[in-house]
Amino acid sequence: MTVSPSPAQAAPDLIARFTDLLGPVGVLVDATDTASFCTDWRDLYHGRALAVLRPANTAELAAIVRLCNEHDVPMVPQGGNTSMVGGATPDGSGREVVICLTRMNRVRAIDPADLTMEVEAGVTLKAAQDAAREAGFMLPLSISSEGSAQMGGVLATNAGGNNTLRYGNARELTLGVEAVMPDGSVFHGLRRLRKDNTGYALRQLLIGSEGTLGIITTAIIQLHPQPRAIEAALCAVDDADAALKLLGLLRARDPALVQAFEFMSGTGMDLVTSLIAGTTVPLGERAPAYVLVELATPRPDADLREYTEEVLGEALEEGIITDAVIAESEGQRAGLWKLREEHAEAQRRAGASVKNDVSVPVTHVPELIRRATAACAALIPGIRPAPFGHMGDGNIHFNLVQPEGMDPAAFLARSHDIMDTVAGIVKDLDGSFSAEHGVGQLKPYMMPAWRGGAELAAMRHIKAALDPKDLMNPGKVLPPAQPGA
Repeated sequence: MTVSPSPAQAAPDLIARFTDLLGPVGVLVDATDTASFCTDWRDLYHGRALAVLRPANTAELAAIVRLCNEHDVPMVPQGGNTSMVGGATPDGSGREVVICLTRMNRVRAIDPADLTMEVEAGVTLKAAQDAAREAGFMLPLSISSEGSAQMGGVLATNAGGNNTLRYGNARELTLGVEAVMPDGSVFHGLRRLRKDNTGYALRQLLIGSEGTLGIITTAIIQLHPQPRAIEAALCAVDDADAALKLLGLLRARDPALVQAFEFMSGTGMDLVTSLIAGTTVPLGERAPAYVLVELATPRPDADLREYTEEVLGEALEEGIITDAVIAESEGQRAGLWKLREEHAEAQRRAGASVKNDVSVPVTHVPELIRRATAACAALIPGIRPAPFGHMGDGNIHFNLVQPEGMDPAAFLARSHDIMDTVAGIVKDLDGSFSAEHGVGQLKPYMMPAWRGGAELAAMRHIKAALDPKDLMNPGKVLPPAQPGA
């Protein structure tokens, strides 16, 4: 493959100043070195970078941000580069620098009395989870990409994941942040306080802003007691209505035990077991849909296995589920979770796919799945709907795989038709077109219809106040302003 010359050749003086600030190890300019930073995980976007900058601490980051601001250089913050919406990919101009915080990768402290962790932005979520576990605690945030996703990106996108229905998403788990603002100033907000009513909660502006308002460098994360017992069960159900009834039964019995409740369609499960090595459904017959339930408790005296058997037995007697298996070991539990976590990869291997990360009130999830399945089948005959996800909090990844034999490019050319079809149903059900993946550069066009009027105007005012030059991750989240707007 031929790699184009680096845009850095056009700006040697600026590159030299970056190198003075960060040292040679902190600046990548050769096109072969920067290529992986210029393409998103889904391979939908391909850009070019003036340079990839890798600061080792907050002071270095602040210095390069001030330099970028001085020279009007746009900045694209990037963590583990796992964005599903192109939120961390530079454009094709070659003017933007990618700022990667991989070198800022320390877990600074864990406070057992406060149940908090101070962690730098470049620490992967998995490493943060492991550090919490080694200290006897639990960082409950869990997503499929946790081995690569970094804490700065996790917070910048307000990641949700598997345990949101019990512990909340990144926003609920974050007490304080430190961040470098677009002008290079540092917001010192590393507070461990649960109660702090002293003006606007600036950390909440930064969390979920996708790097458009500043770059999070460090955070104070709430931890939880490590569960003493965990039980995972895979249940076969006839449809999403039955899955919702199962959720209701679990909540009626003991809502505090429900840690995860994941829905998977039969089509999606078939793709996983046929395309991902080492996966099998440990049930007697194929089902139209499945639910992965995980129950957990920190209580030392709880007989969680007996409780799980009782509640699933009740669900079988009432016809809510048709079959179920409870993991007998940690290995079997991991195997059940692999069936869920490999959905995205299986769909990628099956061909082109269009992803709809949407949310609706939990009670509307079955209607969403029914209506969107029918609408997409009418739009493109033979399309393979494979909805799955966090039914317990109303977040369904309503993904659609190309019909077998269809040209992938032709299918992807219909992406916006498909997304708009699903989004119309989501909007009718009082939902959101982006539950946890964010807006990025894939979905800003949807913002005026969904967040227009006073809400979008307020967002624009905030962006203009904090980043008047529009240098911080430009082209993401907010659509271009219309003339006269």
